[in-house]
Amino acid sequence: QVQLVESGGRLVQAGTSLRLSCAASGFTFSIYPMGWFRQAPGKEREFVADISGSGGSTRYADSVKGRFTISRDNAKNTVYLQMNSLKPEDTAVYYCGRARVPLATFSAYDYWGQGTQVTVSS
Repeated sequence: QVQLVESGGRLVQAGTSLRLSCAASGFTFSIYPMGWFRQAPGKEREFVADISGSGGSTRYADSVKGRFTISRDNAKNTVYLQMNSLKPEDTAVYYCGRARVPLATFSAYDYWGQGTQVTVSS
Protein backbone atom coordinates (compact mmCIF):
# COMPACT_ATOMS: atom_id res chain seq x y z
CA GLN A 1 0.00 0.00 0.00
CA VAL A 2 2.85 2.40 0.74
CA GLN A 3 3.74 4.26 -2.43
CA LEU A 4 6.24 7.02 -3.17
CA VAL A 5 6.29 8.57 -6.63
CA GLU A 6 8.97 11.07 -7.63
CA SER A 7 8.49 13.56 -10.43
CA GLY A 8 10.11 16.65 -11.88
CA GLY A 9 13.43 15.32 -13.09
CA ARG A 10 14.64 16.51 -16.49
CA LEU A 11 17.60 17.73 -18.50
CA VAL A 12 18.70 21.23 -17.47
CA GLN A 13 21.74 23.45 -17.93
CA ALA A 14 24.26 24.15 -15.21
CA GLY A 15 23.35 27.14 -13.08
CA THR A 16 19.61 26.66 -13.42
CA SER A 17 17.00 25.40 -10.99
CA LEU A 18 14.67 22.45 -10.72
CA ARG A 19 12.08 21.28 -8.21
CA LEU A 20 11.45 17.62 -7.54
CA SER A 21 8.29 16.29 -5.94
CA CYS A 22 7.55 13.06 -4.11
CA ALA A 23 3.90 12.13 -3.72
CA ALA A 24 3.20 9.72 -0.87
CA SER A 25 0.23 7.49 -0.19
CA GLY A 26 -0.74 4.49 1.89
CA PHE A 27 0.47 5.72 5.28
CA THR A 28 0.14 8.55 7.78
CA PHE A 29 2.54 10.87 6.04
CA SER A 30 2.94 13.56 8.69
CA ILE A 31 4.53 11.31 11.33
CA TYR A 32 7.37 10.04 9.15
CA PRO A 33 10.67 11.71 8.40
CA MET A 34 11.36 11.79 4.68
CA GLY A 35 14.57 12.01 2.74
CA TRP A 36 16.10 12.47 -0.67
CA PHE A 37 18.99 10.36 -1.90
CA ARG A 38 20.70 10.26 -5.26
CA GLN A 39 22.68 7.75 -7.25
CA ALA A 40 24.94 8.47 -10.19
CA PRO A 41 26.16 5.74 -12.56
CA GLY A 42 28.91 3.71 -10.94
CA LYS A 43 28.37 5.38 -7.57
CA GLU A 44 26.63 4.29 -4.40
CA ARG A 45 23.40 5.89 -3.34
CA GLU A 46 24.19 8.98 -1.29
CA PHE A 47 22.28 11.13 1.15
CA VAL A 48 21.08 14.50 -0.11
CA ALA A 49 18.63 15.89 2.44
CA ASP A 50 16.01 14.88 4.97
CA ILE A 51 13.19 16.48 6.90
CA SER A 52 11.30 15.69 10.09
CA GLY A 53 7.63 14.76 10.08
CA SER A 54 6.54 18.24 11.08
CA GLY A 55 8.94 19.90 8.68
CA GLY A 56 10.70 21.68 11.53
CA SER A 57 14.11 20.05 11.16
CA THR A 58 16.20 19.54 8.06
CA ARG A 59 19.64 18.18 7.22
CA TYR A 60 21.73 18.47 4.06
CA ALA A 61 24.77 16.86 2.59
CA ASP A 62 27.73 19.23 2.45
CA SER A 63 27.73 18.98 -1.33
CA VAL A 64 24.27 20.55 -1.63
CA LYS A 65 24.11 22.80 1.43
CA GLY A 66 23.15 26.33 0.44
CA ARG A 67 21.87 25.23 -2.96
CA PHE A 68 19.12 22.70 -2.22
CA THR A 69 16.09 23.04 0.05
CA ILE A 70 13.91 20.21 1.25
CA SER A 71 10.34 20.94 2.31
CA ARG A 72 7.06 19.16 2.77
CA ASP A 73 3.35 19.85 2.59
CA ASN A 74 1.64 17.40 4.90
CA ALA A 75 -1.80 18.47 3.69
CA LYS A 76 -0.78 17.29 0.21
CA ASN A 77 1.27 14.27 1.34
CA THR A 78 4.17 15.61 -0.69
CA VAL A 79 7.85 16.27 -0.06
CA TYR A 80 9.86 18.57 -2.32
CA LEU A 81 13.47 19.18 -3.21
CA GLN A 82 14.22 22.63 -4.59
CA MET A 83 17.52 22.46 -6.44
CA ASN A 84 19.25 25.75 -7.30
CA SER A 85 22.59 26.52 -8.94
CA LEU A 86 22.74 23.05 -10.38
CA LYS A 87 26.10 21.58 -11.29
CA PRO A 88 26.98 18.71 -13.64
CA GLU A 89 27.99 16.65 -10.60
CA ASP A 90 24.36 16.81 -9.44
CA THR A 91 23.46 14.50 -12.32
CA ALA A 92 21.88 11.38 -10.84
CA VAL A 93 18.69 9.48 -10.27
CA TYR A 94 17.00 11.09 -7.28
CA TYR A 95 15.06 8.90 -4.88
CA CYS A 96 12.52 9.78 -2.23
CA GLY A 97 12.49 7.58 0.87
CA ARG A 98 10.52 7.10 4.07
CA ALA A 99 12.51 6.81 7.29
CA ARG A 100 11.60 4.79 10.36
CA VAL A 101 13.23 7.27 12.72
CA PRO A 102 14.52 10.85 12.73
CA LEU A 103 18.15 11.49 11.80
CA ALA A 104 18.02 8.32 9.77
CA THR A 105 20.84 6.69 7.91
CA PHE A 106 20.33 4.72 4.72
CA SER A 107 19.57 1.50 6.60
CA ALA A 108 16.67 3.15 8.43
CA TYR A 109 14.71 3.84 5.24
CA ASP A 110 12.02 1.25 4.68
CA TYR A 111 10.35 2.45 1.46
CA TRP A 112 11.66 4.08 -1.69
CA GLY A 113 10.23 5.55 -4.82
CA GLN A 114 11.43 4.44 -8.23
CA GLY A 115 13.44 7.59 -8.80
CA THR A 116 13.51 10.49 -11.22
CA GLN A 117 16.42 11.32 -13.51
CA VAL A 118 18.11 14.70 -13.20
CA THR A 119 20.70 15.53 -15.83
CA VAL A 120 22.72 18.74 -15.64
CA SER A 121 24.64 19.70 -18.75
CA SER A 122 27.76 21.87 -18.70
